Amino acid sequence: MKLSRLVVLSTALVVTGAIAQQATDPVSPEAPAVAVAAPVADTGPAKAGDPKAGQTKAGACAACHALDGNATDALYPKLAGQHEQFIWRQLKLFKSGERDNAIMMGMAAPLSEQDMRDIGAYFGTQKVIAGLADESLIAEGPNAGKKFYQVGERIYRGGNSANGVPACAACHGPAGAGVPGPTYPALSGQHASYTAAKLTAFRDGAVWGKDKNANVIMSQVAKGLSDEDIQSLATYLQGLHKAGK
Repeated sequence: MKLSRLVVLSTALVVTGAIAQQATDPVSPEAPAVAVAAPVADTGPAKAGDPKAGQTKAGACAACHALDGNATDALYPKLAGQHEQFIWRQLKLFKSGERDNAIMMGMAAPLSEQDMRDIGAYFGTQKVIAGLADESLIAEGPNAGKKFYQVGERIYRGGNSANGVPACAACHGPAGAGVPGPTYPALSGQHASYTAAKLTAFRDGAVWGKDKNANVIMSQVAKGLSDEDIQSLATYLQGLHKAGK
């Protein structure tokens, strides 16, 4: 089975982001043209975000991530339900150039600290729309006959000690809701292809942030993941619904 068959869902870090963890940059340089305002000066430490103010400020994000943060194009991550401070951190990294993505660096450039918190607060109030997990059977190898999402669930909940991979749920929670804050993003419902791309990049050594801002957790965690593991985790997370949602 190829990764292209996994494109179905909606996100941050996190993981992934956050995976994942993970989760505010496109995986393709192609995106709808969006007008970017002139840079504004920061006015000091930001306060907790205001979702109402963030809704207006997030208007430019809609071209790729949709108005409610449930991006329909799997090239772009879903931001709905992502934690305010995770989005804030990622936007700061884009603005500083510590996370490299030409589109997002340009979009983040004019944002103040408060803008970032407000945008994060708005998307955090939106409900992520989960997709469907891939029920295809693995054709060969030690997992032959098992469904991809079943293998993904096993790794997510129990890890793979033989390859040094810890349980994803330890940081991202049993339902993929993550932990409120800048480090452990909500992952449930994220587009499988986006999650797979991020996990592959982490396995290849990608680190978001530099020097004291560097977060090397995922580059260490993903070292032991095979392509099959990544496909399995990505599709499992795509179909994972938050409890009570």
